[in-house]
Amino acid sequence: MMIMVRTIINVLPEKQKEVLLTLLSLIELPEKEKGCLSYGIFADIEDENVFNLISEWQTRHHLDRHIRSDRFSVLLGIKSLLSEPLKIQIVTISGSEGIEAVNTVRKRS
Repeated sequence: MMIMVRTIINVLPEKQKEVLLTLLSLIELPEKEKGCLSYGIFADIEDENVFNLISEWQTRHHLDRHIRSDRFSVLLGIKSLLSEPLKIQIVTISGSEGIEAVNTVRKRS
């Protein structure tokens, strides 16, 4: 089982650069954080003031440790730079498929 976390960050336009620099500092060396499979920042193509921070964790235990960490506290600390509160979605993934599943479905058509 894997855990995926999506954090939607709506930034005040005048604070965009400051928030982006903070987010970039958070993704430095995430592999040093035990149980972190990936950690990335994605810009919204329709709104330059919206960022998505997406991370994947081996277990809920690893994610919970991250939530209690200083790194996560920094993320929570940017709330005064946001136009809306952080939106956090935690999704438990019990299985996943790859391109083989896409190819199989497309062959049926």
